[in-house]
Order: sequence, then structure tokens, then C-alpha cells
Amino acid sequence: MTRVKTGLDVWVEQGFAPLRGKRVGAIVNPTSVDSGFRHLADLLVRAPGVELAALFGPEHGIRGEAQYMVAVDDARDRRTGVPVFSLYGSTFESLSPRPEWLEGLDALVFDIQDVGSRYYTYVYTMALAMKAAAKAKVPFYVLDRPNPLNGVTVEGNLVGERYRSFVGLYPLPNRHGMTAGELARLFNDEQGFGCELTVVPMEGWRREHFWSDTGLPFLPPSPNMPTADTALVYPGMCQGEGTNVSEGRGTCRPFEQFGAPWVDSDALIARLEREALPGVRFRAVGFTPTFDKYRGESCSGAFIHVTDRSAFLPLRTGIAIFQALYELGQGRGFSWREDAYEFVDDVPAFDLLCGTDQVRRGIEAGWPLDRLLEGFEEQSRDFTRRRERHLLYAHGP
Repeated sequence: MTRVKTGLDVWVEQGFAPLRGKRVGAIVNPTSVDSGFRHLADLLVRAPGVELAALFGPEHGIRGEAQYMVAVDDARDRRTGVPVFSLYGSTFESLSPRPEWLEGLDALVFDIQDVGSRYYTYVYTMALAMKAAAKAKVPFYVLDRPNPLNGVTVEGNLVGERYRSFVGLYPLPNRHGMTAGELARLFNDEQGFGCELTVVPMEGWRREHFWSDTGLPFLPPSPNMPTADTALVYPGMCQGEGTNVSEGRGTCRPFEQFGAPWVDSDALIARLEREALPGVRFRAVGFTPTFDKYRGESCSGAFIHVTDRSAFLPLRTGIAIFQALYELGQGRGFSWREDAYEFVDDVPAFDLLCGTDQVRRGIEAGWPLDRLLEGFEEQSRDFTRRRERHLLYAHGP
């Protein structure tokens, strides 16, 4: 197995030459490390001729200590002494860098591991920072990293205009098959940011690579994304945030297991097996979350075992799961989330996550699974064509 070199590894070998003589800001989190587990912030403060002037923290913060949807405060990084500006506060406006934070910077660098699903907010932090950098005339650099789900498979519908939010800011499918650097190129072009963008490509990554093919250790990019297996199911199971079903937060295997106190595991699994979902099997489980939904309560549900990752369709699987939970949970405890979600209070959270109300309405109307997904494959094909000119990496021989 050939070890992939990330964009950061490439720059380390170059001695950060493109940044010499510049005052630099960096958007980072715990995954911003090189092959020797050295953090980008720690490397930049020691890089010859480089002045690290500011750090910017996305959701969960630069050291990854905050839980999901918890506002991150401005601070000073304990390790480097560099001021930290939050890009995840309590309003939508807090998601973008303020103009005064960018004053005097000669470069803004983004180096964060994405997980290949449109709900994951880091790529929207990147996009909003690109937009702000363009207005401030600050060059923007993306140090690229692998898509853990491969760069081939695309699955899902595109986010409709009414359903744009911080878990779907632009028209992407649920599983987009692009790296952060490729998405930066797409956003810059399609959204007309006018950003002076440079993507530092990886070396050795091919589109067909899953995470285990890269030779890289998987560092949790957020508190509830502990393994690459979590990332594999996430494009379907994140939709659980739009329901009162526990998506396994507060357990050791979030998103891979799910349930609630009112779930009948055997009935649920029997219902799911009728769908003949590819590349996946289900196992009955019980768990007691230590935080979030049903904290301290005994839950029953199922564990998702992916048996063939190339055949597995996480979105189809996830929608089948919540369809089954709705059918089995009517009158027993199932409900859609009704409170504000990711700064939006006038659209149901489940619809924001789906990028449409088609799935929720269809589930409520008793549609079969294929009808719930009607039109999604065509939208995926359209996106696959649309993204082509922004791709940086080829398939293997």
C-alpha cells in the first residue's frame, strides 16, 4: 500500500515556501496534522519566514472539544499563543470571518479533513471563508485531503433553494465524491466568489480509494465521527438529527447504531430486510446514551454492518431506516424534530437534511422506498457531469 501524501505533507516537504514572507491565517481543527502528527498551527509558528497571525475555528473548535451545534467562542490558542476567531457562533452571520479579522493577512489557509457528505459543515466554513477572503483580496489556499468514501460514487438529490442551510448551503448530493480542494474549485466557479484560490493537491490518491486504501490513520474530525466506518454510514444516518430517534450520540459507535426506548428491534430488522438493501446487514442492539437524546435511558434499535462498501448505498439505507421507524413508531413515540436546526426555524430539520420535503411527505403518505427516492438518481448523474471539470485526481490504472 502506498501512503498518500496530503496537501500539508507536500507543503512540509517544500518548507512552506509559498508562505514565506507572509502573515498567515489558518482554518484548522484536530485533523490538521502532517504524517508525523504535527499540527499545522505548531508547524507554522516555527516555519522560517512565516508569521502565523490568526487561527480560525470551525464547528467543534480548533482542538475539537465542542459538541455539534454548540457555539465556539473566540479565544487564544494555548499551544501557540495565537488568537483564535470562531467561525461557528450562535447566528448564521457568525459563520463567516469578519473583515477586520482578515486585515493585514497575506494568506488564508484551510486544512481540515472532510468526510464526503454534504451535511458536514467544514466545507461550508471553507466556502464562506473563501467568499470573505475574495472581498478582502486575501489569497486562499486549500491543503487537500482524501474523501474517505472514495471519489467515484455519487448518491442523492441536490439541495433545493428553499432548503439551503449550513448542512446544505449549495446544491450538492448527499454523497458528492469530491475532495475539499475539488469542492473549493466548484464553489469558486459556480458561486462566483472571485477568490484567488490555490489547491495544494495530494500525492498518491486515486478516485477509487476508500480511507483504508490511503495508508493514513483516521483522526476523528469531530467528536461523533470516531472512525472511517462512521463516515461510511453518515450520508444516510445524519438524517436522524431531524427526528427524535437517537443516532447513537453518547455511545461509542454513533451513526452506526440507532434506536429509541420505544423501538422493537426484531420488528425493525424484519421490516428493513424486506427492502433487500445492498451491501448491508442489521443486528439488534441495546444501548444507553451518556448524553443527547434519551440520556441515561435504555434504548433498543439496530447496528448497521456494511458487508460490501462498494455496493452499499448509505442514503437509500438511511431513508429506508427512517421510513421503517416512522411506520413502527406511529402512536408509540416517533416524531420529527420541530425546534430550530442550524440557524433555520421555519423548515423542518429533516427536510433541511434531505434538501427537500419529498422524503418526509412521502414517508407520511406511505409511499414505497423507490418513490421516496424518485428523481434522485437523475440529479446525481447531472451533478456527476457538472463536477467533472473541477476534479483533480484520476482513477487508477
